[in-house]
Amino acid sequence: MEIGLVGLGRMGGNMRERLRRSGHTVVGYDRNADLSDSSSLEDMVGRLPSPRVVWVMVPAGEITRTTIEELGGLLSEGDVVVDGGNSRWTDDKDHAAMLGRDGIGFVDAGVSGGVWGLDNGYALMVGGSDADVATVQPAFDALKPEGESGFVHAGPVGAGHFAKMVHNGIEYGLMQAYAEGYELLEAAHVVEDVPGVIRSWTQGTVIRSWLLDLLVLALDEDPVLADIRGYVEDSGEGRWTIEEAINHAVPAPVMSAALFARFGSRQDDSPAMKAVAALRNQFGGHAVTKVAKQEVEKPA
Repeated sequence: MEIGLVGLGRMGGNMRERLRRSGHTVVGYDRNADLSDSSSLEDMVGRLPSPRVVWVMVPAGEITRTTIEELGGLLSEGDVVVDGGNSRWTDDKDHAAMLGRDGIGFVDAGVSGGVWGLDNGYALMVGGSDADVATVQPAFDALKPEGESGFVHAGPVGAGHFAKMVHNGIEYGLMQAYAEGYELLEAAHVVEDVPGVIRSWTQGTVIRSWLLDLLVLALDEDPVLADIRGYVEDSGEGRWTIEEAINHAVPAPVMSAALFARFGSRQDDSPAMKAVAALRNQFGGHAVTKVAKQEVEKPA
């Protein structure tokens, strides 16, 4: 098939290459002219035969919205837009409605695989009508991993990004559990080969996973992670997962704690812990650590 691809960064660029390896023609557009196959969205659309399929792979939020709006003015009835970024699932319904007024189809695609997807394939969770998904299916088949798994038509518009949102919430919890285990191994000074223990877990254990394999790779490069600061951002999906858990009264203590741990990682000196220290000093005369000299002030 012939397909347009908007956004040729780390993910989009590798997806273009994987599609081409499968024999598909990809006309890419990126604001970086060094990466782009076309000079503009209009130029890209003009190179595609009807019915046209355009895959959008740009950051979620305003950039995605404006890109889809612009494509809506360039495409025609029967064409399909795929949003493969990490958009919030509720935005998908708005995008589908906007395009649908002109008979343009919309598919939301949750994409997992990161920088490894070029060779390993991308897990795809998609939402949309049967007809629109079928139009894009050749691209899905090329991008997914080999075998029966790795692709699901999860439901109507929004279902793909909802599934990817929950996937990322689970990812937060898994990473946090591995990280806490790593820290305990390092702190206890009982185990002499911490990277070796973690490597041993990758075969035959109930906690083996690809994420664990990636932790092994990281420790191979830096056995005590000395060059990495313990500061972790969140890209939105974890927050949205917790919000949906609240909306549906679903207990999600692990994912919630993992998200809050990331918040804590960004604080050099926690205001909350300052308040706790002050309270302990007030009610029990417990020692506090002063800021200026880092000296412990003894209770009277």
